[in-house]
Amino acid sequence: MPQHETVRVETTVDTRDGAERLARSVVDRRLAACAQVGGPVTSFYRWEGEVRSDEEWTVVAKTSADRLDELTAHIVGVHPYDVPEVVAVPVAGGNPSYLAWVRDETAGRTA
Repeated sequence: MPQHETVRVETTVDTRDGAERLARSVVDRRLAACAQVGGPVTSFYRWEGEVRSDEEWTVVAKTSADRLDELTAHIVGVHPYDVPEVVAVPVAGGNPSYLAWVRDETAGRTA
């Protein structure tokens, strides 16, 4: 699989439990081969004209580029935020065996 066909998708959630539920849901549905939860992190952002900061948990999912739209739709659909962060970054390199595993685990099969 060409490396650029793999993407890392990042979002943040307001609780560890919520981040873990989201991570499990994307892997259960084969929308991601792997999802990691990290945190807490402190996010600073502007919302409704005001600079705010909140503690959040990061979820990073690895998927095939052809599953990105489905993964994004799922995250937006189950996320507790009005406008959830969903940012995808193409993978430029890595372990070919790992990248093949990502492809195999997200090949469009349903759980």
